[in-house]
Amino acid sequence: MKANTLEEAVALTKKFTSKPSNDELLKIYSHYKQATVGDNEEERPTGFDFVAAAKYNAWLSLKGKTKEEAESEYIDLVNKLSEKYI
Repeated sequence: MKANTLEEAVALTKKFTSKPSNDELLKIYSHYKQATVGDNEEERPTGFDFVAAAKYNAWLSLKGKTKEEAESEYIDLVNKLSEKYI
């Protein structure tokens, strides 16, 4: 099963039978946020919330990428990961 749209890719991630690595999860998250929100304009997390900081930095690394580019890369990434996790 291959996803062709953002919605299909999101649904496909819910069928993963095991959890992707933290790096893979950050790529999924950052591309989804860039595709749906655009550039990260949020406040940088403070304190010792390392998960929030990692997510913030992953999303920030895609700054300038269009929503369309991020969506296409998200779909490609999820399709690739589905071969490994479904």
